[in-house]
Amino acid sequence: MNSILDAFARMSFGEALGWMLAENVILFAVAILAGHLLILASRSRRIGPPPPPVEGAEIAWAASCVALNTLVTVAGWGLWRSGYIVIRRDTGARAWLDAIVLLMLMDLAMYVTHRIAHHPWAFPLAHATHHHYDRPRPLDLFVLNPIEVLGFGALWLSVLWLYTSSWLGIVIYLTLNLAFGVVGHLGVEPLPESWAGHPVLRLLGTSTFHAGHHRDDGGNFGFYTSIWDILFGTLHPRIPRLTARVRSDRPPTIEPSGGPSGHVRRGGADR
Repeated sequence: MNSILDAFARMSFGEALGWMLAENVILFAVAILAGHLLILASRSRRIGPPPPPVEGAEIAWAASCVALNTLVTVAGWGLWRSGYIVIRRDTGARAWLDAIVLLMLMDLAMYVTHRIAHHPWAFPLAHATHHHYDRPRPLDLFVLNPIEVLGFGALWLSVLWLYTSSWLGIVIYLTLNLAFGVVGHLGVEPLPESWAGHPVLRLLGTSTFHAGHHRDDGGNFGFYTSIWDILFGTLHPRIPRLTARVRSDRPPTIEPSGGPSGHVRRGGADR
């Protein structure tokens, strides 16, 4: 890995842009493929109505997300080369601690910004794009307004600037970030229902947990865990965090959300 870091340090802007575009396209493809494999494996454990056919707008939003993620990655490369972001090269136990620290820092930061994004004056500006697609599928992980993509990127680069992590810690975090994102947008629950009784595993952000937020956006704002929702009183009391119960489909309806943003859904989601 040290040789790879040295190679990136010597790259021109054009070379770095090409490599990082390839990286983001590959991650996009892996997320979509892994998501659909998980759906096939857990198709009997659907937690909401199946999504309608993919819209052209969804594909366009996802493509713009991949492009902007590439720009954020290139910006991080530039900040690293300029010394504003420092990456350690050790791979010992501290590297695994780095991953935990990054996960919890980003979990808290995204919880706070997610709640802000649902404020009535802020919601229509960016986050409404994601909530328009209220029957999630793996593609919808990338269906984000450009403001939201760049905001998340700025948040991530700020954390890297404030906290000096190892490259291994960063890789582990980014792997977990992609995994949680995919699981949160499956529309099925791949995790065993027994996890709901475990004192630690029950705190993880599951597909059921995030689907609860899409059904009623007044709670379940966490990403990787439900810790901050528990601490700040925004955990949905009537929506389970993990379930294998199959929910039946309904005819599409349009109804106002019960959450603070008051957005209008495409409909059909269970409450």
